[in-house]
Amino acid sequence: MFLYCGAAWRSKSGYFRLLSTYVTKTRYLFELKEDDNACKKAQQTGAFYLFHHLAPLLQISERHYMAPRVSLLELEKLLEKCGQDTQRIEDSVLIGCSEQQEAWFALDLGLNSSSAVSASLQKSQMETELQGSFIELRKALFQMDVKDVPLLFTAQALLSWHDAHQFCSRSGQPTRKNMAGSKRVCPSSNIIYYPQIQLNLKELEAAAWFSHDEVAAALRRKNPYIRQQNETFPFWVPPKLAVAHQLIKEWVEKQACSPPA
Repeated sequence: MFLYCGAAWRSKSGYFRLLSTYVTKTRYLFELKEDDNACKKAQQTGAFYLFHHLAPLLQISERHYMAPRVSLLELEKLLEKCGQDTQRIEDSVLIGCSEQQEAWFALDLGLNSSSAVSASLQKSQMETELQGSFIELRKALFQMDVKDVPLLFTAQALLSWHDAHQFCSRSGQPTRKNMAGSKRVCPSSNIIYYPQIQLNLKELEAAAWFSHDEVAAALRRKNPYIRQQNETFPFWVPPKLAVAHQLIKEWVEKQACSPPA
């Protein structure tokens, strides 16, 4: 009985530690999204993931791709070396943070700057300087660390949204991004635009072709992007941050809780 109570206590204490960490991170991210000064300060000790025309910068490590991160100082030196104004960094978007509250940002060096201060940087020049390659995410998906995939998908979606919403749909005037990239504002009409979450229906349709047990197994798989032993293309669930992932997971859990007919 004592052992059982001890195990239960450890289980609950571990759960509350995870919950406390989640709440702390959520509050911190909310502060960065709402306070431009706090977000700018976070960039000083944060890290940046770099993109070029929505393709992430990747490096090969032991036959796998990894997404390197650069500090603000490294990024400033890179832009100066390429003859770019460091104001380009303001085009970055906040994509998350670590448990130690190191803020993570994403910046696309291939898209034209919304501030019209800097133009697109040459891909080959960037790859030489950064000792990596800008590779389409879908092409590198099966050779990447599974922990990097949701973060890069989030970054790609945010960067794409901001690139497509640089002008107000009502007034036609340029919109302004806040420091974190959590919204864009039209100064002339005061309309606020928020990034939209898109649902990929093809991902839900793919799940419908498999049984409940097969989908549940895919959710439990530590690395859902590794091919099966017989080299057939496996079913894999979308990244955890995707809406489709949450819908598929909810369906599996409901089916498991449903009483037999």
